[in-house]
Amino acid sequence: MGKGRFLDPRDFPASLSGYHRTHGEMNAGGMGACVRIKPCMAPRLSATGTKGAVMSYIFIASMDVDPDKEALFNEVYDGEHIPFILQVPGVQSATRYTAEPFEVEIGGERKRIEPEGPRYSAVYEIDGPEVLLSREWIAAAEKGRWAGEVRPYTRNRRHEIRKRM
Repeated sequence: MGKGRFLDPRDFPASLSGYHRTHGEMNAGGMGACVRIKPCMAPRLSATGTKGAVMSYIFIASMDVDPDKEALFNEVYDGEHIPFILQVPGVQSATRYTAEPFEVEIGGERKRIEPEGPRYSAVYEIDGPEVLLSREWIAAAEKGRWAGEVRPYTRNRRHEIRKRM
């Protein structure tokens, strides 16, 4: 059975009302590897002020968490941190992933690949890099229990941005 997290939208806290929650694809073990949370609203202004802008960047935040804080980490990330970040103008969606080993065949050779980076990743679809410097992003990233009760127990943090080609 897969080790991904499969969250039922009915189990989300009331703080996520107004957001559309969809499950990621099912993996071979019948478990979803991610939960996708998107705002349910009419097109809004992007960070550059253009209505209905097409997302052209992703921001990826990856990290590990101390094992004894894992339950709190997931509770706060799903129930507080992502909903706060999704309220930031220019943030279009957020999807969480966990790293898993897999097999792949390349050039006639089957290989087993073990994850080398952090276990948890969140991928945010954003209008542009400037979103990460906005007052709204900075405030949202410090809201709730994340800054004081969770962030201190994260490690191996990696951040990157990718532009759509």
